Amino acid sequence: MVISDVAAGLATIAIFFLYNGGQLQMWHLYARRAHGQARSNPSNGRPTRLLSQPRSPKPIPVLMLCSGRISFRHFGSPLAGFLLVAVGLIGIMMIDIVTFLVAVAGVLLVTIPQPARSEAGMHGKGSLWSESIYGFRYIFQRPSLLGLQLVFFIGNLLASLAFILINPMILSRTANNEFVLGLVQAAFGIGAVIGGLILVRTGGLKRRVHGVLMGWFLSSLFGLVLFGVGRTLPIWIVFGLLASIMNTYINASNQSIWQSKVAPDVQGRVFSTRRLIAQIIGPVGILLAGPLADRIFEPAMQLRTLSEPLNVLLAGPLVTHAFASARVGDGWTNIFGWLVGVGPGAGMALLFVITGLLAMLVGAGGYLFPAIRNAEDLLPDHDFAA
Repeated sequence: MVISDVAAGLATIAIFFLYNGGQLQMWHLYARRAHGQARSNPSNGRPTRLLSQPRSPKPIPVLMLCSGRISFRHFGSPLAGFLLVAVGLIGIMMIDIVTFLVAVAGVLLVTIPQPARSEAGMHGKGSLWSESIYGFRYIFQRPSLLGLQLVFFIGNLLASLAFILINPMILSRTANNEFVLGLVQAAFGIGAVIGGLILVRTGGLKRRVHGVLMGWFLSSLFGLVLFGVGRTLPIWIVFGLLASIMNTYINASNQSIWQSKVAPDVQGRVFSTRRLIAQIIGPVGILLAGPLADRIFEPAMQLRTLSEPLNVLLAGPLVTHAFASARVGDGWTNIFGWLVGVGPGAGMALLFVITGLLAMLVGAGGYLFPAIRNAEDLLPDHDFAA
């Protein structure tokens, strides 16, 4: 963790000098972001189980998720906008470097116990290549863990198709009202914090697998289907809040299962692989979302004039010039117009609904497989695995 924070600080210093020298390019920022994600997540997730009570794994993942949402969504982003005006980009980077020093100091003040060597850890020893692919072997040898990952793999593909379109959909449906967009984004962030606080207070569901599967079902219902059907700010805020609360249940419940079932001395390798499997498909959905929205769904949900070729064919050759400018629908608008409306943004809304229904099936479908449904019973807690 210390090495990760030091490396991140050095990367920010490099960005600082590149910016001062007029050499900063966009790919430098992408590389900095990718490096930060790759080096921090595996190491930061592992000590939480070691620092918590052995038989109370639930609140810790919740607190991590909640603190991350609060710091980034509710303090980091607004504060960045204020500081950009007050101290400029150079000042922000200097503050960033200081925060890494604070993070390193905080870690050095905490004693993190070293995990005992487990049987899984013994099997995972070997060359650098062998240890690098050990996470894949570990997951693929355990159908319950693999099944949970497939839920996230398919669900993330569907969710990424829609969520990347939230901003353009809302702007299209509100005549580019940025204030409405900001309120909706804030609702998602506040919902995540509320969900975290509820979980900390209640401890979550006794069967954590329900938090994953039912969470996927309800999150998809609220955040995709009903969110896409909505056309007004109150609807978007309500279902954005509910979807974020369910997302917190999903992630906290899943993290709790993995921390309970995977021995601490192999969690770094296994969790890195788990994250790779769950998120590698996300960019595919993002790449597909734009063409699907621009070339298929949006054009299909627009009203057309009778002079356009499709509607001329539908109306027949006897349509007079006086009616040539009339606005009519075609097959898509006639079928789905009552559900998501017509006009700008309606096609993206329809894409939300379709992907949401499919994602609901993913969550519900998990109950059909005993390896997933009974994951908590089939996998022993690592405290008793020996």
